[in-house]
Amino acid sequence: MALIVNKKIVFMLYSLLILHSFFVIAHSKKLDENKPCKRFVLYYHNILFNGTNAANATSATVANHTQLGNFNHGALVVFDDPMTKDNHLLSPPVARAQGFYFYDMKTAFNAWFSYTLIFNSSEHKGTINIMGADMMNEETRDLSVVGGTGDFFMTRGIATFRGDSVQGSYYFRLQMDIKLYECY
Repeated sequence: MALIVNKKIVFMLYSLLILHSFFVIAHSKKLDENKPCKRFVLYYHNILFNGTNAANATSATVANHTQLGNFNHGALVVFDDPMTKDNHLLSPPVARAQGFYFYDMKTAFNAWFSYTLIFNSSEHKGTINIMGADMMNEETRDLSVVGGTGDFFMTRGIATFRGDSVQGSYYFRLQMDIKLYECY
């Protein structure tokens, strides 16, 4: 008798597990990379402090590179950079990128970024948090969008750095294509 009751309980639990699986599958959200819920193309302008450009600098090296290679390994840079809708530095900023990056590879130029895009305008209010590796030798590099606040509450997506960066001795800009897939 107890064996029959145990079989019924196992059968009911198994049935509930299958029904729950069907419910999860039916209501799961699929990410379509061709149709993000929001998309921005912004330009990141970075002017590294060189000792004489304090009025224009938007970033500074706070830890110098080590002697472990010729690719700035260990250098840490903190930044507060304007983000614009076009590639002109003097265009009005639509957001600010605030965070840091450090060079983490001894054999090639490679950096790891962690920063927040801060929007405070009539169009958007809130933040987008981005982090990941910037493989500088690649034409495009994807970084993860790991969250946000305000208009971008708990958002997820991809920020793509394009290879059209302009490198100078102390200035560079990157085109960032931000595709947000989970927007609330």
